[in-house]
Amino acid sequence: MNQANATRNRVRIIGGHWRRRLINFPEADGLRPTPDAVREKLFNWLGQELHGLDCLDLFAGSGALGFEAASRGARRVVMVEKNRMVVDALQRSAATLAANNVIVMRGDGVKFLTGQADGFDVVFLDPPYAAGMQAQILSVLPPYLNAGASVYVEHDGSLAAPAGWTVWREGRAGKAHFCLLKRNQEQDDDHV
Repeated sequence: MNQANATRNRVRIIGGHWRRRLINFPEADGLRPTPDAVREKLFNWLGQELHGLDCLDLFAGSGALGFEAASRGARRVVMVEKNRMVVDALQRSAATLAANNVIVMRGDGVKFLTGQADGFDVVFLDPPYAAGMQAQILSVLPPYLNAGASVYVEHDGSLAAPAGWTVWREGRAGKAHFCLLKRNQEQDDDHV
């Protein structure tokens, strides 16, 4: 990694226990860390503290969202990433931070869900925009959510909330659109 990439391929944790700590990530197709301002807004929506919550960062990429959640006291953060180089970087960052509440797994985000028995309170869903997987994943996600769970989704502006979901908050930063979704109450009751 040359000096320009070393500077560019870092993201700062903006809150919690590891506030101001940097995490590094490699160059990889489609990898675009969630900007500071968007993360700040998201964690204002979620509440600054995530103590006791189980979080899933399904297409972890740089790990910015997952490490931010872990820094803010999440009980457990599972990061799933397909790219081997990116997984290695996530594991190095977790070791550097002594992030005992972070589990890094290599694998496909959709396939990961099929073998999952645990439920999650917060899910970060930021697959590559070109793949257009957001709606597909939202349709299979409900059985893996705890009651009252929130799902953060980044997309290119073309996502409409699928049946059974309510857009609780939404915003835009440049070309990136983002929203926080919740299951409709009657839908949530069906999975309890």
